[in-house]
Amino acid sequence: MMPVHQPQSMSSFTIQDHRLVGAGVEYKASPHYDERPLLTPIDLLVIHNISLPPREFGASFIEELFLAKLNPDAHPYFAQIAHLRVSAHVLIRRDGGIMQFVPFHQRAWHAGASHHDGRDQCNDFSIGIELEGADDIPYTDVQYHALQVITQQLLETYPQITKERIVGHEDIAPGRKTDPGPAFDWTRYLAGL
Repeated sequence: MMPVHQPQSMSSFTIQDHRLVGAGVEYKASPHYDERPLLTPIDLLVIHNISLPPREFGASFIEELFLAKLNPDAHPYFAQIAHLRVSAHVLIRRDGGIMQFVPFHQRAWHAGASHHDGRDQCNDFSIGIELEGADDIPYTDVQYHALQVITQQLLETYPQITKERIVGHEDIAPGRKTDPGPAFDWTRYLAGL
């Protein structure tokens, strides 16, 4: 049984040097990132979900994927994905644990082929947050709380990201991606900001 992280207060997280700092936050540097195009504003937040293996939670496989350490022999599904070069800025686990892989000012490789508001390549101008989950499985209370706390800090640190500029992966890659899916309660999330 994994320990459950207690919800943090809105003041318990800060962003320092483009990294999230606070109780329960781990930083593990992913090799899957690069620099954003020069003078590109950070003005979009993308919410994703991920589970490895699909619809299974609690193991270290997501972390291993983002760190280029996923063993393709650990599960039959992993043979298809272990070679992928992907990352997110932040992962919020089902127990509320938070892991950052890429500093916010750098480009994480989370969106893939994508388009928003007349621009392609959303990785260039967005921050990606992954929720450990699946499209049709309800997210946990501590995940919503952690996501709201982190989002509030991002809105304050990167003022070009507004509530209107928070989207799901499904919104920027329609037909290709479906996350965070129908189980994600957008009203609950946005009301808490």
